[in-house]
Amino acid sequence: MSQEFVPDDNLSDRPNDDSAAVCEQEVVLLTVVGSPKGVRETILTLYRLGFAQVGDWSPPQRAANPKQVISVLIRRSGADGTSPRQSGR
Repeated sequence: MSQEFVPDDNLSDRPNDDSAAVCEQEVVLLTVVGSPKGVRETILTLYRLGFAQVGDWSPPQRAANPKQVISVLIRRSGADGTSPRQSGR
């Protein structure tokens, strides 16, 4: 199981190495799914930890389960792993 999170250093599966040079951003999508209260509390906890601003998350949307909502955060970082906020961009 731990091997699933080991970075893959094999770059041969990339169709065009030039595209990686042009787009030097890493995009990560985070999703929180749960009760409206649970999603709101999780977003506030992540804000208090300095992870993301509350306004960076999408508005809660209905999830497949009618008692749940879903909210999404898209994080983009530079090639050096810093987010735009961290690098001063």
